[in-house]
Amino acid sequence: MLGRRSDQRGLFEADVQYLDVVGEDSFYGFLATLRREVFRDEDFAEFYAEDGNGRPSRPPSLLATALLLQTYDRVSDQEATERAAFDVRWKVALGITIEERPFAKSTLQLFRAQLVVHEEGARIFERSLALARARGFVPRQRRMRLALDTTYILGRGAVKDTYNLLADGIVLVLRELARSTASELAAYAAARGMDRYVSERSLKGEAELDWDSAEERARLLQGIVTDAERLLDEVRTQRGELSAGSPEDARLAQAAERLSQVLLQDIERADGGAQLRQGVARERMPSVHDPEMRHGRKSAQHRFDGHKAQIAVDTESQLITAVDVVAGNAPDNRGALDLVEASERDAAAEVSETVADCAYGDGATRQAFADAGRALVAKVAVTRNGECFPKTDFTIDLDAERCVCPAGQQGIACYRRPAAPAERRVLRGFRFRAEDCAACPLRPRCVRGRGGRTIVVHPQEALIQQARALQASPDFAPYRRARQAAEHRLARLVQLGIRQARYVGRAKTRFQLLMAATVANLTLLAGHARAAGRETPPSPAATLLSALCSLIALQIVIWPHGGARWRRLATHAGAGTRSSPALFAHARMAPCRPYF
Repeated sequence: MLGRRSDQRGLFEADVQYLDVVGEDSFYGFLATLRREVFRDEDFAEFYAEDGNGRPSRPPSLLATALLLQTYDRVSDQEATERAAFDVRWKVALGITIEERPFAKSTLQLFRAQLVVHEEGARIFERSLALARARGFVPRQRRMRLALDTTYILGRGAVKDTYNLLADGIVLVLRELARSTASELAAYAAARGMDRYVSERSLKGEAELDWDSAEERARLLQGIVTDAERLLDEVRTQRGELSAGSPEDARLAQAAERLSQVLLQDIERADGGAQLRQGVARERMPSVHDPEMRHGRKSAQHRFDGHKAQIAVDTESQLITAVDVVAGNAPDNRGALDLVEASERDAAAEVSETVADCAYGDGATRQAFADAGRALVAKVAVTRNGECFPKTDFTIDLDAERCVCPAGQQGIACYRRPAAPAERRVLRGFRFRAEDCAACPLRPRCVRGRGGRTIVVHPQEALIQQARALQASPDFAPYRRARQAAEHRLARLVQLGIRQARYVGRAKTRFQLLMAATVANLTLLAGHARAAGRETPPSPAATLLSALCSLIALQIVIWPHGGARWRRLATHAGAGTRSSPALFAHARMAPCRPYF
């Protein structure tokens, strides 16, 4: 059942006693001041039983805060558990007592799994935007200007060559077959003559052959492919004996599918046997342990294996308003319009225009934004034509359907043939007469062949012309500067660890990105509050603590021999008023040690 935190703060909780030591302007102190303002236990009630049976869980608001602290400090689950138990800064942020050990590692992992399975990680991210709205960083009257950008995320799975990739796929199938027959993996593999795949060394390390010999390499590859096909036949036989849709059948099917995909993408059949495929297959899977990883490129020289992170940033406040994770080989502009719509929904503010780099400047993306009634400002890629005049050196008037070359000659308009007589003809391009081009003194810089020059009109030529005109004007400079907001936020996310995926799979990687974006937004809000010098009024708990200290001091004066009980209570209450550096060491010791 759902465990809840009390709305009343305790006198001996770390955020009451040690907030001034940790620093209210730190991220830990900032989280301490946001209790119940960001997370409430009721927000996660659907994860727990409604009938009230069972033992109360750890408060989900506490676990959600722990996930943010884990992202901020970039620590493992084990380290997060230990810091929650022994680190005063974490105890202040979590609002627990010094003696308390709030959760076990498995509790944190189970809560994260619930968020991932139910796709509720976005709820934590949305709370950061709600806090920004409540504090006036995203006024409802202001229209946002968004900046879009992407960066790469290295996948969690190990990337291997075809030989070892096939071996990993074979091990996956062997493990599931051995599990279905209640056998040990090593014994099951040895009985089928496949013990070389389950040894401690890699398959290529076990193989004793001359790697310079093409015949020996082909013989090794053929043996691996034969073993893989034999295992796939065995899987088909085994699945026939299992109930369709059962967990065992699903696991066998998944393992066999991954092995089959490796065979299809990396192996070609020839008369001489199996051969390595030349080139890279489309949608190639580089790791069987993380099948959603893909080969990707950020540039012609820079390649990676993993996923792509997409973000949308409000250029004025620099808040991250939307994030997503796509395949590593997906184009940067995939889902750009979805990010804009998600930003409007989650930030509760209208988007006036969107700024992006030339990866979003293709005609299809511009047309999608135009059809949705949205403004997109993106740089148009430079058109090159070797040493000849590019298309941009020709003057094209779409309204008059007229094209003039650099020499002043006018081209002949060409149209696509209408599919029906009633359809309007569509301009396809222009061609220049061969005799005009032959006599032109600029021909060596314009035409390579014998005929005349041709100019193709893009389907979104009008939108591209508008973008080029803006790009060449002084009005484009503010947009160029505004786009830097997305680059700065990406740099912050990389600082928070998104360059390397912590988990296997795109859904879990998206959760990691959501947590990093939430922390980036909260640290931005904390920085604004610190810069503004905001003074937080004393909380009711602090006022009550001051009164209690006065009463205890009076009691000790009146009854100096009142025993250890009053002295221990004075120690607890007095800790909230101590500001010396020794307090940090005191917090890790028994808090009942008397100061007298």
